[in-house]
Amino acid sequence: MGENRLEKRKMAAAIRYDAATSDAPRLTAKGRGAVAEKIIEIARRHDIPVREDRALVEILSRLDIDRQIPPELYRAVAEILAFVYSANAQYREKRGSG
Repeated sequence: MGENRLEKRKMAAAIRYDAATSDAPRLTAKGRGAVAEKIIEIARRHDIPVREDRALVEILSRLDIDRQIPPELYRAVAEILAFVYSANAQYREKRGSG
């Protein structure tokens, strides 16, 4: 029962990508439980889009903080970046028309 409860704990990972300064996205934060909730809270407070993908978070949580994302994860991370760019464009569009 305790193990099942651990499986249901919230997990979060944050990545950062700046094409001007980096070859690949980097893991900037990771955590479970209260730490994960804080990561999500900070992202939302700063209007950073949040996407749920438990399988990817589990993989990212095995990496060290500030490590570049390995090439085998590029496709999954590219999908997240596309989501973020789209969400940012929608946010700017709403903000500009409001």
